[in-house]
Amino acid sequence: MLKPVQLGSNSGLRVSQLALGTMNFGEPGRGHQSDWTLDADQARPIFRAAFDHGLFTFDCANIYGIGACEQVVGKLLRELAPRDQYVIGTKVSMAMGDGANQLGLSRKHIMESVDASLTRLGVDYIDQLVIHRHPHGIPGHVETPITETMEALHDVVKAGKVLYLGGSSMFAWQFTELQMTAEQNGWTKFISMQNHYNLIYREEEREMNQYCAKTGVGLMPWSPLARGILAGSYKGGLDKGQTTRSSGVDSKRTGMLYRGEMDFAIADRVVEVAAKYGKTPAQISVAWLLNKPEIHAPVVGVSKISQLDQLVDACDITLEPDDVTYLEELYKPVENLLSIGYS
Repeated sequence: MLKPVQLGSNSGLRVSQLALGTMNFGEPGRGHQSDWTLDADQARPIFRAAFDHGLFTFDCANIYGIGACEQVVGKLLRELAPRDQYVIGTKVSMAMGDGANQLGLSRKHIMESVDASLTRLGVDYIDQLVIHRHPHGIPGHVETPITETMEALHDVVKAGKVLYLGGSSMFAWQFTELQMTAEQNGWTKFISMQNHYNLIYREEEREMNQYCAKTGVGLMPWSPLARGILAGSYKGGLDKGQTTRSSGVDSKRTGMLYRGEMDFAIADRVVEVAAKYGKTPAQISVAWLLNKPEIHAPVVGVSKISQLDQLVDACDITLEPDDVTYLEELYKPVENLLSIGYS
């Protein structure tokens, strides 16, 4: 059974030890994850199992399925639990259409997007609104003044439409600038950071993780299993996908994110350590994250109840220091994805 944890030290919000990523729920054929999307009927048993395990935190985004994900997630949560029994987060900034103002973090897009998300989710408020990248790190963006973005985010909080704010992948200096801008103006600050962090992509250890730990910001890493590489979905190469997702169009995105020379050697070590503990590679990869005191609620994605069961069990695994060293020692610095375009 998962335990609730406080999300950083700058708020009283408690989340489950794992957050369920919902990118793969929505309307099959709609959005960039179309070939591995589960509809509401397929997703319902997973959501029910999540609540049974004490998982009550759900991570969504308006861009997932171009709104279809929010519709499915909202429908299932309203069916399965009272509003005060779950935490729902969604995101804003990515393009929701071809209109000139249908993307970015302008005041107009933030206000319109929050209202649209509330409608699709069928709720009166969003627990946590996450900006889906920095205001200046969005493809096709207009370089909106960060004061405009931060004031608009503050206003949706004060209007009661959003309770807390979160950030996602950006440089540490950019996040610091946003936080300082909010502080200087008396606006709402971010309580969490959803960054890209796992055993084969550890560039966030240099600055962002340390900054967040020092300032009390909760860390909710995405891609804890490196899009299946650390779960064994690729069997040693990006051209060897073993699942619907890893053998489909999504494998191209995986290849863009993971290009380190040691990626699969590290994944092999995860398999070794998993055998030692009698666990799966996915469990060991998540346990490694949760053994880091600065990590609060990794965002995990599943398509089967059995996968969820395994990841919940991973929360009770304590890795020996020598095994942590063994898992980490092969890592070689890779080019920071944020510096070459888009993470």
